[in-house]
Amino acid sequence: MNFETLLISIVHFGSYFGLALLFVIIFQFVYSFLTPHNEWKLIKEEQNTAAAIGFGGAILGFAIALGGVATYSTSLLDFATWGVVALIAQSLAFLVVRFIFMPKIVARIIANEVSAGIMLGATSVAVGVLNSACMAY
Repeated sequence: MNFETLLISIVHFGSYFGLALLFVIIFQFVYSFLTPHNEWKLIKEEQNTAAAIGFGGAILGFAIALGGVATYSTSLLDFATWGVVALIAQSLAFLVVRFIFMPKIVARIIANEVSAGIMLGATSVAVGVLNSACMAY
């Protein structure tokens, strides 16, 4: 590999990685907006383990999906487009858990029920894995 090719590769890496980090930050705000409880307050001030597990799982699930997007995208625009799709899918996962599978999930997270946090986190990671696999077109 010559120096010019190496520089181009580093620029591409930086572009994808920078956009991925931006997407993770955006996801954290979108996810926090969708949840009626304040994850940051629960985690930082109240040391709520259930909230940390649920929120951490959501971030991890989204990062897994973004990893798949980065692997298979053909351009930065393609990456950004599928990144938005991943963000929507991960957000929908929370809403499905909240309104269909575990309607009391919010109260259980606030009450620091670790089992609820684990189920929410595990669901988010599972959706992220499926999301990533389905984007391998």
